Amino acid sequence: MSSDEMKRQAARAALRHLPEAGVLGLGTGSTTRFFIEAVGELVRGGRAYQGVPTSIDSRRLAESCGIPLLADDGPWQIEVCVDGADEVSPSLDLIKGGGGAHTREKVVSNAAKRNIIIVDATKLVARLGQTRKVPLEVLSFGYQTTLAALRAFGAPELRLVNGAPLRSDAGNFIVDLATGELAEPAQLDQALHALPGIVETGLFLGRADVVVVAGADGIRELVRGR
Repeated sequence: MSSDEMKRQAARAALRHLPEAGVLGLGTGSTTRFFIEAVGELVRGGRAYQGVPTSIDSRRLAESCGIPLLADDGPWQIEVCVDGADEVSPSLDLIKGGGGAHTREKVVSNAAKRNIIIVDATKLVARLGQTRKVPLEVLSFGYQTTLAALRAFGAPELRLVNGAPLRSDAGNFIVDLATGELAEPAQLDQALHALPGIVETGLFLGRADVVVVAGADGIRELVRGR
């Protein structure tokens, strides 16, 4: 089974967690793209959904799929947010931000009553940091000072695209922090938030209610607390 097929299966399996109507948080990334397209099919079939996209890219996709969207300002009454992840630990903690949208994703996640994460089996790790760096959204002002401070926690690298710094939808830089495996991700998250210049981290701790995992053997669900 191809990677795209596993992502598509995870996205469609998440549909069973949706209410009959209401506001949905629409995540960002290659797996979530399949979910947004599936929600568009439901809307065209008569479901009364509204969406809160977590990025400009997701907003454009949702608009093209005919999903009614709420303004970015909020506040929103989000029933379910569905998003992807770059790593998932056994306790269902996450690293997110491969697409640089983790700040908006965290705002929408925090506003949602339930959070469903959709991944393929390659995203499951024994500890966060095992395969991915921790993405950070960083102010461009004084970013070299911020990078210097980040070296106390690992190896920070400004993310570049075609030689230029990648900017988030809010105009900030994205920095990837190589930490290695994290024994205490909550401690790192707290320390990073204490640094001036750090807008948000890609550590999503205690936020996933259900993780839908697609693998070669089919779909399984990991539920927080089980």
